[in-house]
Amino acid sequence: MKMTGSVRQIDKLGRLVLPSDIRKALNIADGVDSVEIFLDGDNVVLKKYGHVCVFCGNNEDISFFKGHAVCNNCLTELHSFEN
Repeated sequence: MKMTGSVRQIDKLGRLVLPSDIRKALNIADGVDSVEIFLDGDNVVLKKYGHVCVFCGNNEDISFFKGHAVCNNCLTELHSFEN
């Protein structure tokens, strides 16, 4: 894990600010992108959020069907079941 040397205080509402160098490194656009927060043992992990296919976990060529992310490969495979 790359250490950045950044320490941030959490405010009274539980918020913290991600430093701009980290946002730039992860290509996180202010007001556009989302961050996923999860636990890994005793560590809190922040990860740039990206939609993944509900069937295979692929994160490329994603479309949405009834609010669920589905990749084009799985859409093609699902379409073959219709015939």
